Amino acid sequence: MTEQPPGYPPYRPPPPGGYGYPPQYGYPPPQSPGTNAMAIASLVCSLFGWVCLFIGALLGVIFGFVALSQIKRTGQRGRGMAIAGIVIGTVLLVLGIALWTLAAIFRHTPSMDSGEPAIAQTVVLQPV
Repeated sequence: MTEQPPGYPPYRPPPPGGYGYPPQYGYPPPQSPGTNAMAIASLVCSLFGWVCLFIGALLGVIFGFVALSQIKRTGQRGRGMAIAGIVIGTVLLVLGIALWTLAAIFRHTPSMDSGEPAIAQTVVLQPV
């Protein structure tokens, strides 16, 4: 530029960084909530529930219901995992109870025919 008119300050270029909005103060931007840990625990326990005599399946169902209530309250993700944990855990529990019942009804009892040859002795009484 050439000469400035008298009484005006000299020209200064804008600060680096452009003409954006000034920095905002106050609350930070809302962060997206993560996945609910109880939903993850529900799915994992239900998938491996058959390993520990179906205790994991029972824990998976319990954790699933707890996770659903927490997700409804907090808005976290993981609703599908919680439902899957409940469904898989329930199916495993029903199968476990059915197998246990069948095993109790049809338990193996030794029969007369065990497959081994029988040794029989015949005793004949002799008059004396």
